[in-house]
Amino acid sequence: MNIELTFENQTSEELSEYEKKYHLLIDTILKHLNLDGNFMLEIDLVDGETIHQINKQYRNIDRETDVISFAFEDNKENLKAPSDYPRDLGEIFICVPVAHRQSEEYQHSFEREMMFLACHGVLHLLGYDHMKPEDEKVMFAIQDEIMKILNLEVK
Repeated sequence: MNIELTFENQTSEELSEYEKKYHLLIDTILKHLNLDGNFMLEIDLVDGETIHQINKQYRNIDRETDVISFAFEDNKENLKAPSDYPRDLGEIFICVPVAHRQSEEYQHSFEREMMFLACHGVLHLLGYDHMKPEDEKVMFAIQDEIMKILNLEVK
């Protein structure tokens, strides 16, 4: 398995350590889901104004949010097909100020929140969703399993 991660920090905070952490997270998710192959994705760390504009433009929601994912390939079954050619999963935007606020609100570490938001975004790129209760149950169970594997579960 090969993962090509494009990591961009568009904030003024020093968060370069998350490139390595996100690579480990993505590798853990793909292995946990028994997905093999070559994958590409981009994770952008952004400020509140940037994610507000993205949310307004693409989702018609006029406010900040914590994470937005743009999946380039929505069919989970296609991802299981072997391919030497890299599959471009999509792009994830994580709002760093919202992650700070949520880590305080939920009383866990900033690292746990940043990893959780990336996990949530990657699962969306892999075709998981939480619009229906039965889909939410599946997606959230996988999130919990991944966070536990990485020793970042809520205690």
